[in-house]
Amino acid sequence: MIKLAARVGIIGPILLATVIALLTLFKFDFLLSIGWHPLNAPTFDWPSGLALGDFGWIMTATFLLSGLMMAIFASGLRLSLSTQLKTSLPRTSLTFFATLALTCAGLALAGLAFTTDPTNRVTPATWHGRLHDLSFVILGLTLMPAMILLGFAFQKDERWKNLSAYTWITVALAFPAFWLKGAAFYVFMLAVLIWSEVVALRLRSVAN
Repeated sequence: MIKLAARVGIIGPILLATVIALLTLFKFDFLLSIGWHPLNAPTFDWPSGLALGDFGWIMTATFLLSGLMMAIFASGLRLSLSTQLKTSLPRTSLTFFATLALTCAGLALAGLAFTTDPTNRVTPATWHGRLHDLSFVILGLTLMPAMILLGFAFQKDERWKNLSAYTWITVALAFPAFWLKGAAFYVFMLAVLIWSEVVALRLRSVAN
């Protein structure tokens, strides 16, 4: 299970980043037509707007698959950390809540598969648009706490200890960028994707 979670954890961020990058290039003109701009309005219906229009199903499927991959990865991370935390109840609880929050973040990412509503519209908000927005908020409220708690859990395991400070530095960069509008959102995405890849690679190393 740990080895599977490590493989899934490695593939997930690469899949998400690749699909977003390729669809952004492929649907560049469409994104501009709905109000997005790579510098002036980078978060305007992006990346969620990639699920609109032609080939939108690719982004929808990627949100769903990437979210489920994150949830599986969180389960493997919990198993790996728990096996080294002996019988210390506080440590075990810390790992449980950290990976539970990461699982919830994964499910929220999968929830982005509910198609967003374009910001510029004359029709009322749809049920799937509201669920998409709710999933985005839940993602922000669970991913950052998960990373903070994981930083503490990493400190208590010699195999993971050197990733503790890196995890907190990533949070310090990603947290404000998540809520800020503008090009800073790119920082959030890049920082979290790289962190996910680094942790997944460590999980693979630990599992061998």
